[in-house]
Amino acid sequence: MQTTFYDIHKSLDAKIVNFHGWEMPLQYTGIMDEHVNVRTNVGLFDVSHMGRFEIKGQHSLAFLQELVTNDLEKLGDHQALYSPMCYEDGGIVDDIIAYRLAHDRFLVVVNASNRSKDFEWISKHSKSAENVEDISDRTALLAIQGPRACDVLQELVEMDLQSVKPFHLVDANIDGIECMLSRTGYTGEDGFELFFDSSRTEIWSKLMHHGERFGIKPAGLGARDTLRLEAGLMLYGNDMDENTTPLEVPLKWTISFGKKQEFIGKKALSKSHPSKKLVGFEVLEKRIARQGNKVLVEGMEVGFVTSGSFSPTLRKSIGFCFVPVEVLLDQSIQIDIGGKPYEAKVSSTRFYKRK
Repeated sequence: MQTTFYDIHKSLDAKIVNFHGWEMPLQYTGIMDEHVNVRTNVGLFDVSHMGRFEIKGQHSLAFLQELVTNDLEKLGDHQALYSPMCYEDGGIVDDIIAYRLAHDRFLVVVNASNRSKDFEWISKHSKSAENVEDISDRTALLAIQGPRACDVLQELVEMDLQSVKPFHLVDANIDGIECMLSRTGYTGEDGFELFFDSSRTEIWSKLMHHGERFGIKPAGLGARDTLRLEAGLMLYGNDMDENTTPLEVPLKWTISFGKKQEFIGKKALSKSHPSKKLVGFEVLEKRIARQGNKVLVEGMEVGFVTSGSFSPTLRKSIGFCFVPVEVLLDQSIQIDIGGKPYEAKVSSTRFYKRK
């Protein structure tokens, strides 16, 4: 599958890779260059491969409240919320962002790898299937991220974008193109995600043109992965899945046990006593840990790496791993890389926080 911007990526000599069935740009000028540019200037990402579902009807709020662990009652119109969806046993179906567009209308954005599974799961629980629609193909999604992201967009819209708070969204017109702008992202930087009609591919060139003086560059999946890792943002399929609960990863804050609506997985989560937890780590030697590497404590295997990379910002090898709950912050561990143990230490999962 290809997004509506595929030909643009090819014209920019992007390195194209298969990502869960999608032909997506891994990099353009290089992962390191694109990563640093997002941290210092601004980068433009094609994230149209993500799934987008519209849910509407008078019971849409109650319906979604049953599916997600977080409390959507907290949302006003044009506000968004991050939340896991769980199975009855507490395992994670997916982690999503739900946008309340109106009193009885929501947009749900899901991971590309889970689009079919999530749509089936959501539709299965809907009392009226016509209220759930997959609008992914007729909408496009771009993310503009970095300290100059707001400056670039401000050149194209009349409203004051600095007044838009994180996880809030506004409707805007960009040179005749109707867009919904959401102050969200997956990089740890300021920025917006833009939803619009998938036929309006010219918006890419408009953003690149107006962003030229702010140092804009396109960025691919490679930089997106290193940026999210530094920012402590998890990836479904790596750091969590159906065999993981929100209590085993740092998502306890997303579970609203006290909300009025009973949600799927609540009983299992309320009785859960996790034996493992997801933590951050940094390798103290000059080797890069990768997903699947074994984690050792005093020579004994106790867990495994879920995500690992060299951090372009911190200039060291970092990652996430599962370890027993008894393992402490700053505790010494070893990572088995190529059959040899390398010294590392446990850290927070958040390695970078913008000023």
